[in-house]
Amino acid sequence: MKKITSIIVDDEQDSRETLRNYVGKYCPQVSLLSECANIQEAKVAILKYAPQLVFLDIEMPHGNAFDLLEQWGEIDFQIIFITAYSQYAVQAFNLSAAHYILKPVDIEELEKAVATVEQLIFKKEKLSRANILLENMAALNSQNRKLVLPLMEGFEVVKMSEILYCEAQDNFTCFYFLNGKKSLICRSLKFYETALSELGFCRIHRSHIVNLEYVKRYVKGKGGSVILENGKEILVSNNKKKELLRRIVGNG
Repeated sequence: MKKITSIIVDDEQDSRETLRNYVGKYCPQVSLLSECANIQEAKVAILKYAPQLVFLDIEMPHGNAFDLLEQWGEIDFQIIFITAYSQYAVQAFNLSAAHYILKPVDIEELEKAVATVEQLIFKKEKLSRANILLENMAALNSQNRKLVLPLMEGFEVVKMSEILYCEAQDNFTCFYFLNGKKSLICRSLKFYETALSELGFCRIHRSHIVNLEYVKRYVKGKGGSVILENGKEILVSNNKKKELLRRIVGNG
């Protein structure tokens, strides 16, 4: 079996030991080359070992994971982020399709994340989720942020400003874009409701999420409906009406 070379970066010794033991027992395809307690040690280890995979804790004293990553141009290694803070995972990681595990580390989630990264490494995929993640965190305007959409043949990276609305189709989500294009994505509308809700998007119906940037008019009714800039009219559920109007009148 060809091994994936990796390092662990975490300021907590107990966390490093736990992860090292879990990786050794449950992820035999991974070879751990080094353990680092801060971003200074991590930078030295990455330059020395050129690992294929970095297990990277988010919050550390004297600099966090993003301070480390910003020192690279194009990030040429895969990353599994480790974080105790679920708010990181809910939005930025999901938007960027970055891999993460919440503390305390769950063995099943670890195995799943490593298996996914293993496929990407041996497919030699060029898409850097870490670079997209950094761009998203730096973008003050949410419409300038990017979303990674998983496709059967790979991934598509789109700007928020390109998305007109999303529609549920069973357990899939269909994205409709300003240019008339659409993409069917193998993730539920609920997933994208969580990922997009604070970025200028609003779920107005059990079947639809709209980009509030492109709501041109609201038509009164029990729930009413919205008309988007392209002329598309979408019904608003009665139980979603109050939140929609609050978002529009209150500017988000």
